Amino acid sequence: MYTLGIDIGSTTSKCVILEDGRTIVAKSLVKAGTGTSGPDGAYNEVLHSAGLTQDEIAFTMATGYGRKTYPAADAEMSELSCHGKGVFFMEPECRTIIDIGGQDAKVILLSSNGTISNFVMNDKCAAGTGRFLDVMAGILQLDISELEQYAAKSEHPCSISSTCTVFAESEVISQLSNNVDLSDLVAGICSSVAKRTAALAKRTAITDKVCMSGGVAKNGGVRNALAKELGREVIQVKDAQYMGALGAALAAYDKIKG
Repeated sequence: MYTLGIDIGSTTSKCVILEDGRTIVAKSLVKAGTGTSGPDGAYNEVLHSAGLTQDEIAFTMATGYGRKTYPAADAEMSELSCHGKGVFFMEPECRTIIDIGGQDAKVILLSSNGTISNFVMNDKCAAGTGRFLDVMAGILQLDISELEQYAAKSEHPCSISSTCTVFAESEVISQLSNNVDLSDLVAGICSSVAKRTAALAKRTAITDKVCMSGGVAKNGGVRNALAKELGREVIQVKDAQYMGALGAALAAYDKIKG
């Protein structure tokens, strides 16, 4: 039996197909989110990758920003529940999830059976999210994937004091004009995201094992800075960007099994 989870975010659309609630058969990611052709693109791509038709999918569960308006879904579930399910499936020892997406950041605490015991979110400001890193990479004329390697070479990370993306943008441009080393600037940007996320996380009772999901989890510069801020190891979940879609596919399976 096949179930499909689709996570329709602000900047990306992700899909996962599960077989019998245990095996990931296929996954897809399209860099276009809610209100675009991205969800349909991700949906069609994952079906093609799995060699399946829509009729062979027993249940489709949607999550993310666009979950309420996707016509191919049989039901929808909150992002928090789906991310919790997805990460717990991949990392059963995880008790704290830090998820940084395109436009928000979430900290989710899990109990030993995988249920959510507490959570906090920042969805009011782009600073401390993937969008913030995208803007900064654009100013520095770097690809987002290059930030990690530049941050790793830094010897004296600079301080980005502004908590607003717009003001931080001006601050970074000013640093550039003062010939601040690019690696130190990138490290400062990564540290800025980590500080904001750590402040969010410290509003909860952080418990090991701490796992990081979402697109920003792939950025070692942010991950390492976050570990330093929290004073504990932060583990990148495998397939970090797919946790919402995976959790939705698991929820779809639970729905059928009753």
